[in-house]
Amino acid sequence: MELRRVDPRMLKANAHNPRKIQPGELSDAALAASVKAVGILQPPAATEKNGELTIAYGARRVRIAIQIGLPEIDVLVKDPDESDQMRAVSENVVRAPMATVDLWRSIESLASENWTEEAIASALAIPVRQIRKLRLLATVHPAILDQIGAGDMPKEQELRTIASAPRDDQAAVWKQFKPKKGEGVLWWRLSQALDKTRFFAKDAKFGEDERAAFGIVWQEDLFAEGDEDNRFTVDGDAFVSAQRAWLDAHMPKNGVLLDVDEYGREKLPPKAQPTWTKPKKGDKIGFGIRLRDGTIHEVVFRIPEPEAKKRETRSTDGDSNEAPTPKKTRPQITHKGDEIIGALRTEALVKSLEVNAVDDATLIGLLILALNARNVSIQTHGAGHATRTKLVQSITEGGRLSHDVERLRVAARQTLANVLSCSLGHGDSGLPARIAGDAIGADAHLGNMATEEFLSCLSKTAIERVGSSLNVLPRQRVKDTRAAVIAEAAGSTYIHPAALFALSQAEIAHHSEAPRDYPWAYRHTDDALDETTEEADGATGAEDDSIGPEPEADLDNLNSDENAHLDDERPPIVQERTRARRRHAAAVE
Repeated sequence: MELRRVDPRMLKANAHNPRKIQPGELSDAALAASVKAVGILQPPAATEKNGELTIAYGARRVRIAIQIGLPEIDVLVKDPDESDQMRAVSENVVRAPMATVDLWRSIESLASENWTEEAIASALAIPVRQIRKLRLLATVHPAILDQIGAGDMPKEQELRTIASAPRDDQAAVWKQFKPKKGEGVLWWRLSQALDKTRFFAKDAKFGEDERAAFGIVWQEDLFAEGDEDNRFTVDGDAFVSAQRAWLDAHMPKNGVLLDVDEYGREKLPPKAQPTWTKPKKGDKIGFGIRLRDGTIHEVVFRIPEPEAKKRETRSTDGDSNEAPTPKKTRPQITHKGDEIIGALRTEALVKSLEVNAVDDATLIGLLILALNARNVSIQTHGAGHATRTKLVQSITEGGRLSHDVERLRVAARQTLANVLSCSLGHGDSGLPARIAGDAIGADAHLGNMATEEFLSCLSKTAIERVGSSLNVLPRQRVKDTRAAVIAEAAGSTYIHPAALFALSQAEIAHHSEAPRDYPWAYRHTDDALDETTEEADGATGAEDDSIGPEPEADLDNLNSDENAHLDDERPPIVQERTRARRRHAAAVE
C-alpha cells in the first residue's frame, strides 16, 4: 500500500460502488465544509491497473474534492483483492455517530481552544445559532449531563427550561430531585422547579432608554425559531415598570390606564360598554398591562348617557305548570360575538352610506326602509332626534323644501346613517338595516374578524369550520386552533359568514310574513281622554276583548318599548279605566 498525492480528476469511478443513491445536499455541504476547514481526514483508497487508478472506496470524498476545486489529494494505492467490495460496504455501515452529550461538550471544547463560533459553524456546516445552542447545552450541570448521556433524555421543552436556568439553580434543583440508583428522572418536576415566567422583547413597547433605565438584560431563547425576535427577560417587575413608564409618556388624550383582574382582563369603569369598531369622538381608549406576560392591551369603550327609566309594566302570575327548562348548550356564536357582529355591521353600513354610489331610486327605498326600522318611533323622541331635526332644518330653510339635489342626497345619507343600526339592543333596526346594507354593498366595509376577541366567542365546531375555510387543520386545543386561524388570516380581512348583510332563507321567509295589527297597541290610559271616547270604549270594550287575536310568541324578536308586549305569549294587561266605568255606571242608574 502506497500513499500518493494525485489529481482527484484522474481517478476512475468504481463500477461496483455499493452507494448508488447519493446523500442529500445538506450532507454533501457538511462534508465540503469540513474538507475546506481541516482537509480530508481519511484518504480514499484506489487500485492500480495498467497505469490507471480506480477508486476502491471513498468515492464521495473524491467527488467533494473535485466539487470544491482541490488540485490534489492524498490517495492510498493498493493492489486489488477480493475483500475490496466488503471494505466499501463496511465503511458506510460500520460507523457510530457521536453521542449527543459528547457533541455538546466537543463544541464547547473547540470554543475553549480559540475556535470562534463562526469558524466552528463553517467547518461543520451548522448555523451559528445552533452552535450557540449546543454550547448552552454543554454548560448544563454535569450530573444532569451524565444522566442524559446514560440515555435518560428529557423532552425538548423540559431541556429548554433546564438549559436556560442559571447553573447554581440547576445544581440546587438536581440535589432536590436527584433520582435513586436505577430510576429515571422526573424531568417535568425538575423543569417545573426551574421554570420562570419570560417577558419577551417582542412584546415590549418601551425602547432602549427605558430598558437601560430599569436595568433589563435580554437573553436569547436559542430553542425558538431563528427568524423571530426571541429575546426575553425573567425580571418581570422591571419589564412591567418599563411598560408603565412608556405608557405614561405616550398616553393619548382620550387614553386611560386600566387595572387588570386576576384573569388578565381589563377592568372597565362602571357602566362602560366596550366597542369593537374604530374609536369615535367621546370614546375612551383603555390600556392595561397584563402581569402574566407584561403585554399592553387596548380596549375602546364608551360610557353611555343616562337613560330615562323605562315605564314599569304590570305582570301576570306565571303558569304553575311550566315546561321544564331545557339544558343550555353553548351557541355557535355567543351574545358577545353577536354584539361584535352588530357593531361591525353598523360601522360598515354607515361607511357605505358615506362613500358608496347610491342612485336616487335606491335612496328613496332606503328611506322607506329606515322609517320602518325597529328602532324608529314617530311618536317619541329617540336617540339622535336632535341630529335628525338639524338635518331636516338643513333642507327646509325658510320653511320650504330645498330643491338642491346634492344637498338632499347628503341629508338623506346622513339620515340613514343616523337611523339604521345593526347593534344589539333597543337601537337595533332589525332586518331593514341588513337589507339596506346588502343593497349598497356594505360587506366591503366590514372589519377584520380574525381576532382573539371575536373568535373566542365561537364554539369549537364553529372555530373548526372557520379553520376549514382557511385550510387550517383543527388542533387538539381550541385556543391553538384559534391562534392558527389568526396567523393564517394575518395580513388579510376575514369576514365570518354570519356577519354578511345578505339575509338567509329563513330570514327572508320571516321577512315575507304578513304583518299583524293588534287593537291593544293603540289604547291609551291617559286620564285626560275625551269623555265621549271613554264611553265609547266602555261600550265596546267587551267586544274588543273577545275578538282580539292571540299574538304569536317572539314575533320578530321585537324589543322596543312600544312593542314590548309582543314578546309575551299572552295578551297584555290593559289598565282598567276606573273613572270611565264609574261614570258609565252612574248614567245607567
